[in-house]
Amino acid sequence: MSLWFLVGCDGSKPRSVTKAEPGPIPETPQRPGDPEVGYDVLVNRAVVTCGLPYDAYVEASVGGAFDPAPDSAIPGRRGRNAELPYALTAFTAESGVELVTSNCLGCHAAPLNGELVIGLGNEFLDFTADPVMAVEGAGAYVDGEAQVAEWQRWADRIGAIAPWSMTDTIGANPAQAITLALMAHRDPETLAWSDEPLLPLPPTEVLPASVPPWWNVGKKHAMFYNGEGRGDHVGYMMLASTTCTDSVAEAREIDAWFKDVRAYLATLEAPAYPYPIDAELAAEGQRLFKAECTECHGRYGERERYPNELVALDEVGTDPAMAEQAYRRTDRFARWFNASFYGRNANAQPGLGYVAPPLDGVWATAPYLHNGAVPTLAALLDTRERPTYWRFESASPDYDQAELGWRYERLEQGREQFASLDEQKWVYDTSRRGYSNQGHDFGDLLSAQERLALLEYLKTL
Repeated sequence: MSLWFLVGCDGSKPRSVTKAEPGPIPETPQRPGDPEVGYDVLVNRAVVTCGLPYDAYVEASVGGAFDPAPDSAIPGRRGRNAELPYALTAFTAESGVELVTSNCLGCHAAPLNGELVIGLGNEFLDFTADPVMAVEGAGAYVDGEAQVAEWQRWADRIGAIAPWSMTDTIGANPAQAITLALMAHRDPETLAWSDEPLLPLPPTEVLPASVPPWWNVGKKHAMFYNGEGRGDHVGYMMLASTTCTDSVAEAREIDAWFKDVRAYLATLEAPAYPYPIDAELAAEGQRLFKAECTECHGRYGERERYPNELVALDEVGTDPAMAEQAYRRTDRFARWFNASFYGRNANAQPGLGYVAPPLDGVWATAPYLHNGAVPTLAALLDTRERPTYWRFESASPDYDQAELGWRYERLEQGREQFASLDEQKWVYDTSRRGYSNQGHDFGDLLSAQERLALLEYLKTL
């Protein structure tokens, strides 16, 4: 096991940064919190504390740049938040300027059967546009010295991380790359922002990631696909605050209520499959699951158990790029995290592998694998059915009850067949680095009938 040492942010003792070995991830007790308070602050408080002045937001909406109406109502939103789309939050800065900021639900809430589900990752998000253009465009509506100063602060942060916030494929999420870029601009001891990076920046090649469901938070001993986020989960969950949080005092204030958010997330339950289930076929599938899948994915039902297993790359066989990249950058970004306020009770410990996830509500979480390369559960269980090139059939989720996933179109060639970028960005090309649909080929050993039975059982989870 490789090992580095660094001095803790209080200067008191050295801390180690380790790389994880495959195997079970040990449990760390989590701080207690109040789930009811956690829900309230999740939908009403801002973890990102810079943004567009509200008056400019209204003007830009009238001008067609934004839609001011809520796109899906969420219970418990109060005051100005009740007027905003669910992915935006109102926040009043120390300057007295009211701002509109992004929040966690932009990525971690999505429609399912016509209803917004908090905790379901949004796999239809579009990060292909340059965010600087939108920020600069909104700046035309900003008026007044204090408002301009707040807008400029936000614009500067977005400009610094823009190359790491863009993908070229719908659904590919750049959150990990954004976080690393933000770390590079902050002093780990003070969290003070530096216009010039203090660390070598991460690669501008943004690898795709699928957004995992929140309802599995309570089962996980580590936060991320590669087993990296160990210890106190709150420190990782609130890393989005590094966009604008410029002091330890401000981070400590957010931390005080984010433990309640974590407590709320731990109470979430997976949505029930809303369509008919063949009970006899599902029972056959359950027997197969117990024989073939429980070692990594655990047991479900009355004797539920989740093993939190980090599976080595050569065993699971899935695209290695994300795990390998995290493993190589441990020397600077894991050091930063462990030396910062965020890592005081946690340990960034990446491994050369991926954690076999809990499968609660797996039927609702397409596309599959850590990079979202496989569009349906049926294709996940049969590598011969996985398309090399594919795209969603529409811009809105449309569920396929036979394949278990969002309806998609299989393509004969990649994005080069389309002339416009608007069409190209919908094409998922598994021949690219980081986008491969390889691995997790355990279902190939099953018969067609066994795969049908296993799919039927997975509907019940």
